[in-house]
Amino acid sequence: MPRITPHTHPHPRTHSTNRSRLTPALLSFALLALTAVTVRAWSDRDSPATPSPPHPVRAAEGQRPHLVDNDGHRVAFYVTRGKGPTVVLDSGGGEDSSQWKDIVPRLHAATGATVITYDRAGLGKSDVVPGPWKAENAVSDLRAGLRELGVTGNITLVSHSQAGEIATCLARENPELLSGAVLVDANVPQFFTDEEIPRLVAATQPQVDAARKAPERPENRQLLATAKDFAPAHKAYHKVAWPDSVPATVLVSEKTPFEASPEDARRWREAAASFVRAAPNRTLVTAKSTSHEIPAERPDLVLQEIESMLPAPH
Repeated sequence: MPRITPHTHPHPRTHSTNRSRLTPALLSFALLALTAVTVRAWSDRDSPATPSPPHPVRAAEGQRPHLVDNDGHRVAFYVTRGKGPTVVLDSGGGEDSSQWKDIVPRLHAATGATVITYDRAGLGKSDVVPGPWKAENAVSDLRAGLRELGVTGNITLVSHSQAGEIATCLARENPELLSGAVLVDANVPQFFTDEEIPRLVAATQPQVDAARKAPERPENRQLLATAKDFAPAHKAYHKVAWPDSVPATVLVSEKTPFEASPEDARRWREAAASFVRAAPNRTLVTAKSTSHEIPAERPDLVLQEIESMLPAPH
């Protein structure tokens, strides 16, 4: 039996002072929850929208980017070389590679693995690409970087929030690349139902309208790119299936990205549970007392689940 959530099993796996494994399994979830701005905006959606400070352009901690050309633009990758497996850390919506700056050295020290982070197009040191945000384009950028870096398999993919969409598309198209995945409060296809998509669009419309007043800001640019064609893109994403051959652990925040909306929070949890039930090699972990920002609030838990997912040494 797959491992499931507190809502469907009397003995859920959660994390506080103890942990227990049951048996199963992230943004563009809330249109805005794709960015740090979005999460705050959802909680404050009855308040007047106010501009946010510019998103800083930050390189990964002390590293020079390896710039990879793909389809006419450059994408910045950062590599901490190791031996054995490779861990790729993919940031949430509106975040660049520096989201992982505290986790990378700890992960490398604990496992000896090669650790790769990157800035998605329009963030950090990567070039801006005009037009709507598409998971397929992000997958193309990621694959180009992995090819350039000589990474051809044995990858553990760690994806936060919006990056869950990239993970799902990559896993579907190239399952042979992945030995496993850790989806950190990530966007899974099951969440984007015909009932939920209009709720997300309506709830975030005030923030989208506010972003249009300053479209040059990086965080607004990302939000507007995500908002464009959001409904049709996510209707299509809802139909994408994660391959049974790739094991996955899904970390779900206890508060979810929708603290102010119990109905959407319930749907978020149920989507994760549904994803997990679909195959026996998926595990669900509820991170107690956390918001959507699990990597910042519980880096120890993220590290623990990555280490558990790494393939055993030969």
